[in-house]
Amino acid sequence: MSAAGRRNADEVLLAQLATGATAEEAAKAAGLGVRTVYRRLQDEGFRTRLSDLKAKGLEHAVSLMGQMSGTAVETLSKLLTASSETVRLGAARSIIELGLKLREAVEVEQRLRTLEELARGDGPTPMRRTS
Repeated sequence: MSAAGRRNADEVLLAQLATGATAEEAAKAAGLGVRTVYRRLQDEGFRTRLSDLKAKGLEHAVSLMGQMSGTAVETLSKLLTASSETVRLGAARSIIELGLKLREAVEVEQRLRTLEELARGDGPTPMRRTS
């Protein structure tokens, strides 16, 4: 296979694997054998590119979810006034559960930021015991 052909096959292979295809599915889409896919996965540069693509895909998904979250909150808010008690109860539960998860995530993020600052040496000095 020529260098250009390999690059093209790698691009297809990377796209397939980054979006969740199995090695067999990715091999078929890229026109490669499954053993070739597993050999490519042993290459550190290939794995790095695959990891980068997966990270970009995740960032995109998170961005989309952020864009839709306002609409979702508005929908839940409207459901709180629905005529059905079951619908109102479901909306109330969802709001409470999601609110608790969001608060927990914010707290974890704040703790992580503090730990990173301490690790860099630009955070508050931890208190030390004196005996």
